[in-house]
Amino acid sequence: MDENTVSEKISLIRYEYMAKELSRNDLEPNPVKQFEKWMDEALKSDIAEANAMTLSTIAWEGFPASRIVLLREFDNDGFVFYTNYLSDKGNELKINPKAALNFFWPQIQRQIRIQGVVEKVEAETSDNYFNSRPRLSQISAWASKQSSQLDSRKRLEADFDKFQAEFKDKAIKRPDNWGGYRVKPISIEFWQGRLSRLHDRFVYKFVGDKWEIKRCSP
Repeated sequence: MDENTVSEKISLIRYEYMAKELSRNDLEPNPVKQFEKWMDEALKSDIAEANAMTLSTIAWEGFPASRIVLLREFDNDGFVFYTNYLSDKGNELKINPKAALNFFWPQIQRQIRIQGVVEKVEAETSDNYFNSRPRLSQISAWASKQSSQLDSRKRLEADFDKFQAEFKDKAIKRPDNWGGYRVKPISIEFWQGRLSRLHDRFVYKFVGDKWEIKRCSP
């Protein structure tokens, strides 16, 4: 019988990173182009939901709050995700419009960390994305009062059924309290796992009107 506790099992986990290396010469001058390159490689590696990222905001009494959301768009202006504006994350961003994003792809031994200021995307952008969603996902945006206390799952399912009947044979309009946020980066770090924990880390910081790159100790 295995006598190790779960905590003890965790302490015994060891994994060597040997897939690739990252040098200064490998990097694009623009971190968004570098992100595009790595995201493309992640997608080609068949990583499930390679666009899943940890979003961290500042919550109650200054505590950080993290959750997984999905990246839906990115360009030089920033990284976009969609949610309920009245959710915990929405309320937190209203008070403190700064956030951190984290992508971790263990299959290719890479991590990307992003810090930036946050703004809502244009209403037209949110409309276009909402209209591209599956119909049942559109209905769920109406049914779910995200982050609010819920008496039971039956209540949630009843609300879903109510809106499904209400929108029967109709186009579904985006709720006013649902839409996109754009994280405008001020710092982006690229981490490549290496042997003996001597990882490669490069950080881009936006200084003045340009990106500066520095290597950091692992």
